[in-house]
Amino acid sequence: MPLERLQKIIAAAGVASRRTAEKLISSGAVQVNGTVVTELGTKADPETDHVRVNGKLLQGAQRHTYLLLNKPKGYVATMSDPEKRPTVMDLIHGVKGRVYPIGRLDYASEGLLLMTNDGELARYLELPTQGWLRRYRVRVHGMVNPEKLARLQKGITISGVNYGAIRAVLENRQASNAWIDVGIQQGKNREIRRVMEHLGLQVTRLIRVAFGPFELGKLDPCMIEEVPPPILRQQMKVFFDRRTK
Repeated sequence: MPLERLQKIIAAAGVASRRTAEKLISSGAVQVNGTVVTELGTKADPETDHVRVNGKLLQGAQRHTYLLLNKPKGYVATMSDPEKRPTVMDLIHGVKGRVYPIGRLDYASEGLLLMTNDGELARYLELPTQGWLRRYRVRVHGMVNPEKLARLQKGITISGVNYGAIRAVLENRQASNAWIDVGIQQGKNREIRRVMEHLGLQVTRLIRVAFGPFELGKLDPCMIEEVPPPILRQQMKVFFDRRTK
């Protein structure tokens, strides 16, 4: 097996992010085969060399898991909840290792949620600079004005909070109920609900159907689907190319 940089080996073992691993190396907290190493360019064999961090022997690379979950309403997208409400962790069964959700999807919302134990990827996906489109199907009660929806593309300020461009297109309407296709890139807390309320519309259902290249598709509520690593690497080529350097 080819030699790899120490910070990559440490990150793959789930001990710390690559940046934190670099700090551990520089501070003298890392040993390779009993010798303290402080040079960031140092490489080792992750299978045969004994790497210790703060005296603890690494147990090898952690297998990364990537899941798509169709979250139903009535679940909190966190690891635990101080109000003792059900969390998405209650829906994860038969998965080895501990995974956690990426991004927001509030208690009353439904749809696509990414789950992983890859902390480095999670932080990458949540960076505002990524600007990944999040698409939602939103059911509202009230009279929809298509012209007002179109103006959301320029952004809007509500109670001093600036919301960026929002793509909102009326899908269909029946009496006082309608479905709207909504796309946002930097979702703030309860952004869609607050914007719709500002337009005089009450959100009665909110379903996330896509997050960047990942789509909900025909995944049933409460069900999970694993994203095979080769597919993920194809969708996230820039990230994985950077990580292997």
